[in-house]
Amino acid sequence: MGKEKTRTDQEITETVREFSDLLFRVALSYTANKTAAEDIIQDVFLKYLTDSTLFHDKEHKKAWLLRVTVNECKKYHRNIWNRRRVSLEEIACLSARKPDDLFYLVMELPRGYRIVIHLYYYERLSVREIGELLHLKESTVQSRLHRARKKLRKEWEVS
Repeated sequence: MGKEKTRTDQEITETVREFSDLLFRVALSYTANKTAAEDIIQDVFLKYLTDSTLFHDKEHKKAWLLRVTVNECKKYHRNIWNRRRVSLEEIACLSARKPDDLFYLVMELPRGYRIVIHLYYYERLSVREIGELLHLKESTVQSRLHRARKKLRKEWEVS
């Protein structure tokens, strides 16, 4: 058996405070659904509370939390119920969208494009880091970024 470490209340509070926004933005980008993103983040922090992983440093903890978030998002999308429903919140957001609002254009991209755009531009991760996080080759990440930019440019010109 390995060393097990229980996390202090202070450590838990600091981790939640430090990483909540980042993880929420990633989950929201992946799911395009605020409620689902909130649920996913709760699940991620529950896993953090119950997991005994010893983190080498802050970057290791961040990578672990991001990986768990992405895995939870993938699990969310595997559920047929989640793939076929549209929340009232999404309908309201899309109907209130301004044609020149870049955020909404990004959110309308297919999930594979949306997540790489988000991680690259909003979270400032490198192509290599995105590839490791999503289990993709760097060339695949670069292709998705290129195609996403192309789609965004086309939509931006139309709107």
